[in-house]
Amino acid sequence: MSDPTIIKPDRETKEDTKAGNYFIANYPPFSFWNEKDIPMVGSLLNSPKPGKAPLGLYYHVPFCRKRCHFCYFRVYTDKNSADVRRYLDATMQELETYAASSYLKGRKPKFVYFGGGTPSYLSAQQLTELTDRMKEIMPWDEAEEVTFECEPGTLTEKKVQAIRDFGVTRLSLGIENFSDHILETNGRAHRSGEVYRAFQWARDAGIQNINIDLIAGMLEETDDNWSDCIEKVIELNPDCVTIYQMEVPFNTTIYKSMKEEGKLSAPVADWPTKRRWVSEAYAKLEQNGYTITSTCTAVKNPEQTKFLYRDHLWGGADMVALGVASFGHLGGIHYQNITHFEEYCNTVESGDNLVRRALLTTEEERFIREFILQWKLGSVKPSYFLEKFGVDIESRYQAELAQWQDKGMVEKHSDAWVLSRDALLRVDSLLHQFFLPQHSDAKYV
Repeated sequence: MSDPTIIKPDRETKEDTKAGNYFIANYPPFSFWNEKDIPMVGSLLNSPKPGKAPLGLYYHVPFCRKRCHFCYFRVYTDKNSADVRRYLDATMQELETYAASSYLKGRKPKFVYFGGGTPSYLSAQQLTELTDRMKEIMPWDEAEEVTFECEPGTLTEKKVQAIRDFGVTRLSLGIENFSDHILETNGRAHRSGEVYRAFQWARDAGIQNINIDLIAGMLEETDDNWSDCIEKVIELNPDCVTIYQMEVPFNTTIYKSMKEEGKLSAPVADWPTKRRWVSEAYAKLEQNGYTITSTCTAVKNPEQTKFLYRDHLWGGADMVALGVASFGHLGGIHYQNITHFEEYCNTVESGDNLVRRALLTTEEERFIREFILQWKLGSVKPSYFLEKFGVDIESRYQAELAQWQDKGMVEKHSDAWVLSRDALLRVDSLLHQFFLPQHSDAKYV
């Protein structure tokens, strides 16, 4: 993984898209995670008392048919069947170690997330065998949500039925765009025809929550193309729509081309255009019965359609991370696994420690983490933070809230401070002002 510098708020809102990570996914910044705190993970797992926070499992499938030009995750396109089998076995050995620990023993996951890479790269038989083994080690019969990411071209009707049968309640289709030209230009493996087949198979299988992902600002995306994509989304009528604004992290092929050509700005839409596209999409979705529930999600029925993985995690839940380069959080300790395939498998097989870096957070850092992440849901409730952390956010952030209020970025509604639509769509660029001083000018990743 690369170490791009953190993007300062005002720069993001005024300039073209530059290389770097804008999307805030955690706090403190990943660059503060270190080797010194690695032993803290083992100490927690061996503590005499089990944890009490909601528990989740994240399972990383690092295999893909192709690497997208904008992808910065740990993925592999060159692994054979023996490599895949070795990896699946290694992750089960990792899960067995966690399940036997005193901190986790007897606890059942409330949410499970299969991410990637491409979880649907695995065959129906591999997925069934894998999840059967997982359930034997750490049963998830009490899980409220099981999310599974898919690349449409890897799905078959049989595989979708297998996904349903092992308990998936939320299927996320990485569609990104409906234009075959744009999909090809951006290095996507699937094409639009596969999108419709995959979506119908999921509907026919009775999966209760189907999400589709889009990206605003892909290479060669235009106003007309974007409008067409939103019309096609409305025709499909998924339960949830997730729209990301295009970033160009340093470890992407787009950035590699930029560097070779000596370009500072990425060849994608600028930030005002991307925000306008998302705003237009949200307006059309709202006209068709959707509710905007975060900076990047719209749902058909907010009472029934949830994203519990995000909500639990942003509320301080424990999460066991399985697989190469995966990120976890246990008892206030952030950690990341070893980031290279061979090293990961070798380390599991030898019984050594898999954690590459970790961070034992303070109570104040845990408060700030939840505070900044919950702004991404569109609002924060003072009563929540007063009860959980004993922090009066209206007193602590009086100046910041007054400034946002004066600029029309936020309004007070009963017991919640609610962001305007414009502020919501650029919230990642606004949150750095809540970082502690020692984190404000640091690298993020």
